[in-house]
Amino acid sequence: MSNHLDLVIKNGKVVFPDGVKTKDIGVKAGKITAIDDQINLPATQVDNAQGLYIFPGAIDVHVHFNEPGREDWEGFTTGSYMLAAGGYTSYFDMPLNGIPSTTNLRAFQEKNELAKKKSVIDHYLWGGLVPGNIEDLSNLASAGVVGFKAFISDSGNEEFSAVDDDTLIQGMKEIARLDKILALHAESRTITNFLTAEKIAQQKLSADDYLTSRPIVAEVEAVHKALTYAEVTGCPLHFVHISSPQAVEKIREAKRKGIDVTVETCPHYLLYSHSALQTKGAVAKCSPPLRLEKERKQLIQLLCDNEFDIIASDHSPAPFALKDPVTHDIFSAWGGISGGQFTLLSMLELVKKHNISLEIIADWTALNPAKRFSLDGKGKIDIGYDADFAIISLDKETVVSPYNYYAKHKHSLYEDHCFPCSVLRTYNRGNVVFDESKVRTTSC
Repeated sequence: MSNHLDLVIKNGKVVFPDGVKTKDIGVKAGKITAIDDQINLPATQVDNAQGLYIFPGAIDVHVHFNEPGREDWEGFTTGSYMLAAGGYTSYFDMPLNGIPSTTNLRAFQEKNELAKKKSVIDHYLWGGLVPGNIEDLSNLASAGVVGFKAFISDSGNEEFSAVDDDTLIQGMKEIARLDKILALHAESRTITNFLTAEKIAQQKLSADDYLTSRPIVAEVEAVHKALTYAEVTGCPLHFVHISSPQAVEKIREAKRKGIDVTVETCPHYLLYSHSALQTKGAVAKCSPPLRLEKERKQLIQLLCDNEFDIIASDHSPAPFALKDPVTHDIFSAWGGISGGQFTLLSMLELVKKHNISLEIIADWTALNPAKRFSLDGKGKIDIGYDADFAIISLDKETVVSPYNYYAKHKHSLYEDHCFPCSVLRTYNRGNVVFDESKVRTTSC
């Protein structure tokens, strides 16, 4: 019985860090125990992946599931299943939208217990850096937060205040001491608040006005300040949802200087431009905003040049009432893109359009997150690693609809988007957490 496996996945095109190879994969007790041309050992379950691609289970380092306190926006149950449907087997939940926010040990413990009970895939939690909680960071680090998140601009929630300069530099010093990473929403609060107040006072409330109220210079200024503080404190940084080529260039320069920094962008900045906000309204509102088409194309080129370390969703859902154009203008509507299910599919769409290798996609969505945040047993398909897999068809199309989008609220920027690929099954630690054949789907 010792040779009896729990699962064998046969004949799949396995995406390894060094290339794609047709292999069988054997799994026992949630771990990969064998990889070979053929595995003929008896198994409880056999999955024939002939003609399909097997990616390492993806890791989304940036989602907002809002529990406790705002489960009506999204919760661990719906949010984690939605990610599983997108080929994801792990996620990092952000600290700001819960009530209370995850800024002290008690709040962390409350949220962690909820995630343990409700999540269908593996979870990790960010802690928050806010004015007044630097003394809490050590307890949060000991409890197991994956890192800390701070806002240089306003977060949009009263429960989670933006950092002032003193909190930022003192917090970075402490986070460096704790050997953790600080993730930053990098937009200048001074610039964005000043421009937003001017627009509202003048009743300039169009999509174009929203774009110009959060200019690229606000992102670049905040990135520059944080990198300067990192040089002083030695704090490792991770910039979330970077939206402009100018900010990427600042980060690239810092890497050349030896500063410990990584950069993330999101699929909505790569697939969509400002015209989506003009035509679709608040469903396409986020901060930083979707940029002009010329800047989107520049981001695509930076992606092709492998200048981004991680691709994450920034899944930030809300009930439709908070975006309803009948009651909200573009400034008062909640800002956030709902679409965590579609990050891996978005990257695979770009594979076909821009000749990007599948191994690099796996790096951005699995290997690099696991390396950056020291996730043992995660990020690649190898013996001894967790049996986390996304089984993908690159031939079967998927059109996004309320029937196959599993977030709590179905309104999304991605609705009606046609992806040239599909997630068929997702395994987390050897267990099926999503099976497309058992749910209703729509094709293009």
